[in-house]
Amino acid sequence: MKVTSLSLEAFKEMDYWAVEKYNLSIELMMENAGLQLARLIAKKANKSSVITIGVGNGNNGGGGLVAARRLAAWGYIVNLDLVVPISKDLPKAQLERALLFGAKKGIPETTDIWVDAYLGFSQRLPLSDAFAKSIALANASSAYRISLDIPVGISREGKLSGFKANQVMTLAAPKTILEQLPKEVEVYVADLGIPKSVYEHFNIKMPNFMQNQLIALNQFILVN
Repeated sequence: MKVTSLSLEAFKEMDYWAVEKYNLSIELMMENAGLQLARLIAKKANKSSVITIGVGNGNNGGGGLVAARRLAAWGYIVNLDLVVPISKDLPKAQLERALLFGAKKGIPETTDIWVDAYLGFSQRLPLSDAFAKSIALANASSAYRISLDIPVGISREGKLSGFKANQVMTLAAPKTILEQLPKEVEVYVADLGIPKSVYEHFNIKMPNFMQNQLIALNQFILVN
């Protein structure tokens, strides 16, 4: 399928415009992102799968915590790698909910699916020692690895020196930074709840979310 990819700067502008114009709350979009992430994880999991979701103290981490809550509600074994204290109001509320639903703090001895919801597009390189340690553990494990939006540790040139994702679920539209990932990495785009008129305002084609809210991508079209 062909869909338009955006630079991180263009996506941030689009995201901000949707919030301001349509009163889409960050929490609502976080819920949408987390649900789609949980759906993608569930495609790879079985009832006995051990899932570890790594989160940071931001909106990407909040999305991971929503996914944790959803997965725990469905009966999966969910662990949380809390790299830094979760102190911001929205991620903190999501953490409390996830724990109430049965997610557990800490990295288990073995993990079948390791999810990177550490930093997302707000990340800055080089990574701190705490994040680098968690990423090293994830990469050294035999776990299947899934990143939310963009993998932690990815460079501006798309070089992946951090989390070695097998799958990436990017939000609302593909990002040009993902185009340089190894071809074996599966990239999905998920419906974030942004209306079609926002895509039209930015002169890009909306992915066919009417048919499927979680779309596997195999081709990119660059935006000039």
